[in-house]
Amino acid sequence: MLTERYLDDLSSRLVSTGTWHPFPKAHERAPWTSVSDGLRSAHIERGISALKFDWPVAPATLFLDYTRTGNRSRYQTQVRDARRETLSDLVFAECLEGEGRFLDRIIDGIWATCEESFWGVPAHLKGRQNRDGGGLPDVTDPVVDLFAAEAGALLAWTDYLLEQQLDTVSTLIRDRIRLETERRILIPALERHFNWMGPNEHGRRPNNWNPWICSNWLACSLVLDTDPDRQIASVSKILKTVDCFLDPHPADGGCDEGPNYWNHAAGSIHDVLEILYSATNGRIDIYDDPLIGNMAAFLYRTQIGDGYVVNFADAQPQIDPVATNIFSYGKRVGDPDMCHLGAWYAEQQKLARDGFTSRANLGRRLAALSHLDELLQTEAKQPLPARVWLPDTQVAVGRSEVGSSSGYFLAVKGGNNGESHNHNDIGNLVVFIDAKPLIIDIGVEEYTAKTFGPDRYDIWTMRSDHHTVPTINGIEQATGADFQATDLIYAEDDAGFTFTCSLKEAYPNDAGIDRWIRSATLDTGAGVTIEDNYEMERVEHLQMTFMTPCEIEQDDRGVVLREVEMGNGRKSASGRIDFDTAKMEIKVDTYPLANVKFKRGNPWGENLYRLRVLATNPPLSGTLTWHITR
Repeated sequence: MLTERYLDDLSSRLVSTGTWHPFPKAHERAPWTSVSDGLRSAHIERGISALKFDWPVAPATLFLDYTRTGNRSRYQTQVRDARRETLSDLVFAECLEGEGRFLDRIIDGIWATCEESFWGVPAHLKGRQNRDGGGLPDVTDPVVDLFAAEAGALLAWTDYLLEQQLDTVSTLIRDRIRLETERRILIPALERHFNWMGPNEHGRRPNNWNPWICSNWLACSLVLDTDPDRQIASVSKILKTVDCFLDPHPADGGCDEGPNYWNHAAGSIHDVLEILYSATNGRIDIYDDPLIGNMAAFLYRTQIGDGYVVNFADAQPQIDPVATNIFSYGKRVGDPDMCHLGAWYAEQQKLARDGFTSRANLGRRLAALSHLDELLQTEAKQPLPARVWLPDTQVAVGRSEVGSSSGYFLAVKGGNNGESHNHNDIGNLVVFIDAKPLIIDIGVEEYTAKTFGPDRYDIWTMRSDHHTVPTINGIEQATGADFQATDLIYAEDDAGFTFTCSLKEAYPNDAGIDRWIRSATLDTGAGVTIEDNYEMERVEHLQMTFMTPCEIEQDDRGVVLREVEMGNGRKSASGRIDFDTAKMEIKVDTYPLANVKFKRGNPWGENLYRLRVLATNPPLSGTLTWHITR
């Protein structure tokens, strides 16, 4: 998409080395003094708090914590994230105030960052970095991971914004920034091939790492590189690398990693395209391509309501994306729904009063300043489409009424079990009523070494028997891209939609399946119906699983799901599941959540419940029907 259009004449499109001026620098005071009082005060206060930051030491043993215990948050969150967010806050506060109050602490942050052995995180060390089995980084073999690239971009923007102020203290500061960024990012990214650049050793298409890293690598190259030939070579390779993400991307724009990864997948594509647009004075522009628009729209197409999103795979049910990035993307692709959603998130985040969230890195804050006033004047609302069908991603979404979170909501997926951030969940679904959870996807716990290791599918949240899919003859779905939904059919009308697929290929042969057709239907007035029509080679027992935050009571029609308080002022839905109780027995497993560490906090309350409905003495063929209503 980029290479064929722009590679041959890139040098004539790109601004000359050292002349790119995308944002006002700190000494150019007029744009900074025009920032609204609320945002200015919020970020200067953040800068004042950051003056007390003690730049925590990152000893080798803390780095080794990941290898020794599997914990990746003590180093990543308490040291790495804290350092980066503090430096970003100090720089932004200095730009807004312009009095030099924060400069010394900024220099401390620059120097501390440059002194780190590795800008990334222990979980991302691979191959030669672990040749001695110890898990420490090899400083002679720089790895360009997500967070190394982010650190490089943070230093690049700091250099860009504060060039005059830093040079008044010592020209060695900016020299050090260039030295470290060159050896850690610019040279290895240009001269080596990393898996995130293209299909990895398993033949998978790149995930969010690709645009996330490229957006930061691109900033490093355009801001810091003084070698014109290397800069052109770097930008050329970035175009080719981003094409490796875009070319095989589902045409429907779907992100198989879930909406919370949109921020670093499609959202980072927007970052790349904005930088390219700016650095070529608009002579690289692919925003009119339907794929780019569909990638933007995925974020609102998977909104449930009241802040909930469809959270298949390693996604969370509530997300905190960068509101300004959503709005800017919507403007570029001419999608007013996207702009309204950006304004809605800005309102939820109290952007005008509290400033940018920590997820808005320094580059995104700078990019937001030019359209911030327009964003805050835009009507804030969640565009809630009545029906969404993503045929390439194999996800169907529907609700009772367009633009409203009232009534029934159903999302169901096909796909395969080799997707990025995969859970074994083919045929899985979620049901909400009035934007409150009834039947859920659990989400993901805090990442550890096990999350992306060989034992990933020993984790309960990843297994199919903790998703709303059948367990057949005691056998769960299997892992890998070969285990997939087939024979998909989607149909919709004014009353709702039906999603149908075969689940046979999602299970190993040992399950004994001849035929298993799952249909999930949303009837906007009558609820959700699931039908599993099957034929078996042999049948011992069949089990259907439903995950819910609701307390469960059995009656003669099925089960009643009772509303519960989930914390933070949120409640679950209430409803029921009807089925043939004469042929079924139920078991309820309770999962206390007090000691479960979810990736972004506990969304479900005190307990989760697994409802297992077992078919007693099932025939070799038949239909299992489940009707979910208020």
